[in-house]
Amino acid sequence: MGLYHFLVLVHVIAAIVGIGATFALPAIANKPKTPAQAQFTFGILARIEKIAKIGSITLLLTGLILGFLEPKLFKEFWYIASIVIYIAVQPIVAGILPKKIKQQKQILEAHTGDGLPEAYLTIARQMDRLNQITHAAAIILIILMVVKPF
Repeated sequence: MGLYHFLVLVHVIAAIVGIGATFALPAIANKPKTPAQAQFTFGILARIEKIAKIGSITLLLTGLILGFLEPKLFKEFWYIASIVIYIAVQPIVAGILPKKIKQQKQILEAHTGDGLPEAYLTIARQMDRLNQITHAAAIILIILMVVKPF
């Protein structure tokens, strides 16, 4: 197996790891019903987020290296569109969603009741919409990389 094909293999594994973890995050985040469960969930989410970040960064790096090894990729619509979509969702996944989680943690720290406070649930609903956007982007990325339509 040559370098290029090895990088393609690493790229595919990174996509599975990074994107798979990204899909798992909201499924787990929406399960807590009590503040104690939510606090426990934050620990799980932090671990999954590390896996998602490692996969995502590896995905970007291997994708760019593949482009430098095969410069014609930089002329392919699917390749350029994939990079643009990846960069376009980074403010959500690296900026907005982590801030929302931090807000939820702060709300829980100040909360004394048994149920989840309404402010926490409001942020969860906001995050659901953002996760839908990132999931749609991930699906489009997968389609572009597998089908290579243009």
